[in-house]
Amino acid sequence: MAADGWYTYTGREGEIIPRNATRVRIDESLTVIPAWAFYGNRNIEEVECHDRVKTVGEEAFSNCTSLRLIIMSGVKVVECEAFSCCYALAYVECDKLEIIRHHAFLDCESLTSINLPSAKIIKEDAFLDCHALTNVVFGKELESIKECAFFRCTSLERITIPLKDNMITDDDIFEGCNLLHVDLVEGELHESIDALLWEEWKNDMNEEINSINQILPTTPAGAGDAVVDMGGKALAIRMWIRSVLRKIIQYKAQHFSVLEEAAARLKLALPQDIVIKNVIPFLELPSFTFEVGDHEDEEDDSEEEEEESSY
Repeated sequence: MAADGWYTYTGREGEIIPRNATRVRIDESLTVIPAWAFYGNRNIEEVECHDRVKTVGEEAFSNCTSLRLIIMSGVKVVECEAFSCCYALAYVECDKLEIIRHHAFLDCESLTSINLPSAKIIKEDAFLDCHALTNVVFGKELESIKECAFFRCTSLERITIPLKDNMITDDDIFEGCNLLHVDLVEGELHESIDALLWEEWKNDMNEEINSINQILPTTPAGAGDAVVDMGGKALAIRMWIRSVLRKIIQYKAQHFSVLEEAAARLKLALPQDIVIKNVIPFLELPSFTFEVGDHEDEEDDSEEEEEESSY
């Protein structure tokens, strides 16, 4: 163990971590923290990974009950139950984390917030029973949140997500949560609001942004074992996203029609190079992920909208 009190973990077969080691650095030779590497170690409190560590193996830190801080700025994948039952874990640095497997942070009772700017896939039960978790921030890369991902995160009040359809597909994602606020990834929707100058559009979109935070406080989330009223919050968020995206498509179509007509007139009056450099770019607007379903899906959406209106 180094003079500064840090132990360097090398991953060698049969390696024994000193009983008095409370702070651990991962050796420069490792890119993967092996499965069960620190399983059940009740002494370590801090772990620091270098940027070339890309994966934290299955149950690598499971039941490390004193672990309170993990710095893994280069890690892209956290495997199943990697940090399950780390009851003291309060701070996680994971700027490049893309995939969080099931039960990865199960029962991390001290975790109050987590920033996941690069996350793409959040698997089943990833944050199950993180009772102190109040705030989760995702970035624009988020693709999907699987069932029960935040099941019984009873203190969860705020989540930041991108505006993508079919990202939230299961009604039980926020079951048992106290989710009150949904924020959009900074700047995402406002790019389109700023691009369209119509006052009607701006007012409509601002109302949409505000509406979900008025709906959620009175929307039931279920109580864990309840069948009645299960999944209201996930359903409300999903239907809100679709409503916003439909309006974006509608307004963008109107906007494009107006600009195309104006561009056609300008082409007759201006040189071609000026039109290409200064007119055509204004026909392009920020795009959004939105999958339009078939007729049967639209009927299902209508039924869901009726359910949502009763919340």
